Amino acid sequence: MADNVAPETDAPNTASDALAGLIRPNVERMQPYSSARDEFEGMAPVMLDANENSLGSVGPDDFSRYPDPHQRAIKADLAKLKGLTPENIFLGNGSDEAIDLLVRLTCVPGQDSIVVCPPTYGMYEVAANLNDVRVERLPLTPDFQLPADAAARLVQSTAKLLFLCSPNNPTGNLLAQEAIESILASFNGLVIVDEAYADFANAPSWTTRLAEFPRLVVLQTFSKAWGLAGLRLGVAYAAPVLIAYLNKIKPPYNISAATQQHALAALAAAPQLSELRAKLLRGRAFLAEHLPALPIVEHVFPSDANFLLVRFNVDATRVYDQLRARGIVVRNRTSQPGCAGCLRLTVGTDAENTRLLQALAEIGAKQPVEKARQ
Repeated sequence: MADNVAPETDAPNTASDALAGLIRPNVERMQPYSSARDEFEGMAPVMLDANENSLGSVGPDDFSRYPDPHQRAIKADLAKLKGLTPENIFLGNGSDEAIDLLVRLTCVPGQDSIVVCPPTYGMYEVAANLNDVRVERLPLTPDFQLPADAAARLVQSTAKLLFLCSPNNPTGNLLAQEAIESILASFNGLVIVDEAYADFANAPSWTTRLAEFPRLVVLQTFSKAWGLAGLRLGVAYAAPVLIAYLNKIKPPYNISAATQQHALAALAAAPQLSELRAKLLRGRAFLAEHLPALPIVEHVFPSDANFLLVRFNVDATRVYDQLRARGIVVRNRTSQPGCAGCLRLTVGTDAENTRLLQALAEIGAKQPVEKARQ
């Protein structure tokens, strides 16, 4: 963490006050790209503004027109679902777009920094490196929680952003609510709580606290519980003034017409989400019950996500390679802080879960159990 101390300030009265000093000066000054679609809502009888092919599309479906640049229909449905307003919502090409835009919105290249809490999702650091932004690290404890002095240490930092993944990837656990609240009350930058896996957790979303914490940003996605990873649709929820900044710097048509159509269909079928979630949680419970019985498994970490972090008492990379040779691809996390000897196993279908367990049993039967870590 940085040693320089940021000045303590009184709690901001408005979201605009909360963002004071956080937005890059050049972004404040810039004029956003504006199309005629920003000036006209819906479709006019004659649309001759955007140099589209007015004759139609090659192929069976007509995508000859640019999509709604503000994704108004999706935001209206999401706002009802989440108990928010459309002005609280930003839609991106996956959550990764929102992560990148947040870094670019606030951090001056070569000058500013962000904070990450390893082990965690790698794209926070990738976005920082891409934008020449320094990375400060606040490691999680051995039980993958924020350290007790996290808030006090973060007050010492001049970082513009803090990324908290909860449930965390790759560990699967929720971060303690009290620790996040303490940070939100004192950290001078934006606090981004990444809830990509929140639909699998038995805890309220931080979207319910947006009005209370004007520097809070909550990331969610359609890729996990919604089962729409192929669409690449992520969501950022925040105060309207911050959402307006994200809209100012995003590409004009960042969400395709096809993605918007499928997302609207999914939102119309939202009751199916609970059924899919329940089935995945049963699969998670099945794996959590049976994995510890395998001789090569040392520990299965508790999970609030749709995956399990598993520590092996043999060479985990060898297990990973042998699974891959059997046509089973998992995630090798052995190089991540605190994750030595660990693989991350996504919950699959019933058949896939059974096949995984059988493969691990076969691998274990062919090698002696010996400690792979010092």
